[in-house]
Amino acid sequence: LSAQRETCQKSWTDDLPLCQMCGVGTAPNCVYGPDGKGTQSHTNEDGHLGFRGEDGCFLYGVFNGYDGSRVANFASQCLTAELLLGQLNSSHTDNDVRRILTQAFDVVEKSYFETIGDALAEKADLSNYLLPHNENQKFQERLKELEQEVSGGATAVVALILNNKLYIANVGSNRALLCKSSSDGQNQVLQIGRPHSTDNDEELQRLAALGVDSARVRQAGQIAGQSSTRRLGDYRVKFNYNEIDLLSAAKTRPVIAEPEIHGSQSLDSVTGFLLLMSEGLINALESAHGPEQANQEIVAMVAAELAQAASLEAAAQSVVDRVKRVHHDVYVSGRQRATYCSRHEDMTLLIRTLNYVLADGALTPTQGGRIYPVSVPYSNSQSTSKTSVTLSLVMPSQGTLTNGTNTASTLEEGLTFAPLGPSTAMLIYV
Repeated sequence: LSAQRETCQKSWTDDLPLCQMCGVGTAPNCVYGPDGKGTQSHTNEDGHLGFRGEDGCFLYGVFNGYDGSRVANFASQCLTAELLLGQLNSSHTDNDVRRILTQAFDVVEKSYFETIGDALAEKADLSNYLLPHNENQKFQERLKELEQEVSGGATAVVALILNNKLYIANVGSNRALLCKSSSDGQNQVLQIGRPHSTDNDEELQRLAALGVDSARVRQAGQIAGQSSTRRLGDYRVKFNYNEIDLLSAAKTRPVIAEPEIHGSQSLDSVTGFLLLMSEGLINALESAHGPEQANQEIVAMVAAELAQAASLEAAAQSVVDRVKRVHHDVYVSGRQRATYCSRHEDMTLLIRTLNYVLADGALTPTQGGRIYPVSVPYSNSQSTSKTSVTLSLVMPSQGTLTNGTNTASTLEEGLTFAPLGPSTAMLIYV
């Protein structure tokens, strides 16, 4: 695979079958004018993947790019090649899988920087020259071209299913949710891991151990324009961090691409769905309604759409469209949260069903089971008033990380909910 790693071409994954048990919805970024009309400020920078490999292996991912889509696109292709071209098989233990996942992210990071190595070298070389005034414009234009070529990064959340066990690898501030139904009709929602952001206490402790003033980082809320403390790419914070005021005291590279890995979580007899969401989708909903119940609102929307959608793609797209409408309507309402909703970034939602499929517009279990009618606090109408949710969320414990890896116990914590109040009735299958 050495020659393949050097180029990371799309042809690597052309022959891999797409997974038919997942669907993706997307929406581009948007900036609202005073009249409420929206315009797209840049091309869509998100990416995603959903493949079925050999030996019962499935791979999914959502990538949130910034300053261009190059890193997100590269990572989605290269990561697939590093994980689904024979590296994984059913004989691998949990430790093997975690090691292979960590190595794959490391290869992606190094391979990406190899692809921009020549441009970085030329940029550094040109920066050392003092040119005559009449050549300065051409010089500046070339520097600008090189900067566009090498700038940008991405965050990633990746789900791997092997031997019917779930592993989540996260770098940055995207989100993974697992919703599963139990035999007594209860539903459990698990947020798998915490975002690597400037308000994550463990990440701030990691930065402080490197000599960074973590209090300043928390107060700033961003590092070089992004809230994430772990990223793929972004040469500025990887190679020039000593020139960034917040990071200048760091003893070694503070912003890293090492994934935090959670799992394994057995999916035997699990009925439910897995959600992978880009930061843009999360932020849009939290901006409109506050962060307290964003997870529950998304799960309620997905459950309602899955109950009636003709396809997983349609269900995922309907949820993204609804979040987009909610965000827009809060802005034009002029209410208290309108000031938080003047714009949103690209949004991506990936839904992967677990042990049921869509049939005739209804959700159908693939493994027998019983049907429990429950109420879901979500309206499927065009109304975009705030969803009434009475659930309370218990975040997963952060636990002790060893080489960026959490044990399976992290996945077992979450919330159990029983939606209350007037709502639209639907069926949950278990």
